[in-house]
Amino acid sequence: MFVDHSDPATQARLLDQAKAEAIHLRREAVDDFWRGADAVWQHSLRSGQALAERSAARLKSSLARHARSRSGV
Repeated sequence: MFVDHSDPATQARLLDQAKAEAIHLRREAVDDFWRGADAVWQHSLRSGQALAERSAARLKSSLARHARSRSGV
């Protein structure tokens, strides 16, 4: 099918369609980006919490060992 692109009305219509499609694609891309960023952020929160809990447990154990060795038990 041949489309006459020299017609100003056709050019304007095609430009409007292209702009509308660009806006739609941009919105989808931004949504995808923030969904991915949120997933990474949530994962880092869970990983960070687990790391903090392990560190606290190790510190508690170390302090308990140190207290036992100082009391001579």
